[in-house]
Parts: sequence; structure tokens; C-alpha cells
Amino acid sequence: MNILMFAINDPAGTAIQFCKAINRHFNHTARLVTLETRYTHSWEKDLHIPDLGVDGMEEVRILMEEADVFHFHMTCDEQQMFGEHLPADYMQGKAIVHHHHGHHDFRSNPESFRQKYKKLGRNNLLVSTPDLMKKLPEATWQPNLVPINEPLFMPMGGRYDEQEKLRVCHSPTRKDLKNTDEFLAAVKRLKNRGIRLNVDMIDDVPNDECLARKRRCHVLFDHMQGYYGVSSLEGLSQGLAVIAGLDEWNRKQVAGFAGTDDLPWIVAYDQKQLEQRLTELENDRAHCQAVGEAGRMFMQNHWSDKLVAGHLIEFYENM
Repeated sequence: MNILMFAINDPAGTAIQFCKAINRHFNHTARLVTLETRYTHSWEKDLHIPDLGVDGMEEVRILMEEADVFHFHMTCDEQQMFGEHLPADYMQGKAIVHHHHGHHDFRSNPESFRQKYKKLGRNNLLVSTPDLMKKLPEATWQPNLVPINEPLFMPMGGRYDEQEKLRVCHSPTRKDLKNTDEFLAAVKRLKNRGIRLNVDMIDDVPNDECLARKRRCHVLFDHMQGYYGVSSLEGLSQGLAVIAGLDEWNRKQVAGFAGTDDLPWIVAYDQKQLEQRLTELENDRAHCQAVGEAGRMFMQNHWSDKLVAGHLIEFYENM
């Protein structure tokens, strides 16, 4: 099966990770065509239109012709030009997938997308987090993945020293969506009370640097929006204690996918609970380390890149 993914910009580097996992673990071929880079995170690229010369654009044309599946990410569709090529001109005989990642245009008006897909007769729909199923009930939840056995996603040994401050990181792409103000307020209050914290606010840096800095920490704060982000998966894979405000509905969906109710996230729903969780982790480093080790084990046993990509392959094969 030849899969060609399209994205205006790769959402949090997730599309390229799906391609890599499919190519690494399965007898299928996946490629990714992108148009723009946003932020300065330097996620990996495959066929990035601004970087391609004549030969590269010819490769895009050949891939469009030979693909069995067109997989569109976020708000991208077949009417989006990729250089001189329009996917709509190559649609015959192809399965079409639309995959939503929480873009604000989708979140603010999901009904417009539902009506569009209904009119076009499109029913191969994916969403990246469980909460988005409420906005697009016809969709299947396809969890994101991280390559758990690549060096930057592995735990770093020797991080735990009772004498040093608890190292806590937070890496918001959009601070307004990640409870960053509450996090910083919680940290300030705790420091004023003598709680020993060393905070790394990772903002607007290349992804490799972000991962390397996370890997040196003990705790990662994701957000308290009711679900989890890719940052959570990175931290769990690296063996960090990960704090996120997963609500009951999201926990149920995650448990169903993972096949276990023993989820590794430390739950905090508001600033007060966040302060309590950070205090507990600072006061008991052995507990903090054990939580991080449990998170790594969870990723190995229930959320590996092979397992999650296999879920996507099964979706393709059942279309």
C-alpha cells in the first residue's frame, strides 16, 4: 500500500512520525508532502515544497499518481495546491482520509466540516485526541505516537539526586491553550513557600533541543485542558513524571485504547491541585522516579510507535 500524506504544516511533527513508523515496522510505504513551517521547532521534513527543485516536484507528481491512499491532515484537502500539483487531479481510485488535530478553525466550527464530508460522501475520518470525537462523532480516534526507542525519547540515567532541586519543564506551543499562566503562578507560590523547584520553560526552540532539555528533567507539566498533548507522550517515553488534567471521559477513552485502567498521568485539574502534585513530587523523589519509570513502561507496553502505527494500518486496510 502506498500512502501519501498532505499537510500545510505538519502538526507538532506528528505526520512525519506516522510515516517513519509505517516505513519502519510495516510492509507499506508512507510519504509526507508539506507546504509551510511554523514556529521554529525544526521538525523533520520529507517532501517540503519550498525546498524542492524540478526533480523533487516530479517525485511529488509520481507519488500522487501511484498512491493508494491520500491522507489529509488538519484543514488541508484535495483543493490545496502543492507546488504545481493539485491532489484533486489525481483522486481517481484512491481512498481519502481526513485527519483532524484540533486546529482552531475545526474546533470553532466542526459542523462545517461534518457537512462538507457528508456532502462529499467522505467517511474515512480521524481525530488525534479523544476530545475531538465529541466534535466529529463520525470519526475514529487515531492516537499520536512517538518513536520510543530513538535516543532522545529514552530515559536519561543519573537524573535523581536528593540534594538538587526538582527539575520541572513545560513546553507550550500556544501558551493560551496550555495553562501556562496557571503553571507559572503555581511555581511562584511554591517557591515563596520554600519548595525547591528548578523550572525549564521551553519555548520556541528546535524540537531536538526541546527533547534534550525535557530529558534532563524529573517532571513535565502538559496542560489542564481535559485531554493530553504530544508533549505528554514525549515525557512518558523519557521516563518523566507527567502532569496533565485528563478528565474522566478522556481517561476512559485512553484506557480503552491502551487496554489498561492503570494510566501513568498524574492528574491536576486546577492551580491548587497542580501545586499539591508538585509539592508531593518534590518531597518524595523516590515516588517521582517510580512514577516516571511506570510511564516509560506504559509506553513500551501500551503505546509504542509500532502498536499505534498498526492501529492506523488497520484503519487503512478496513476502508
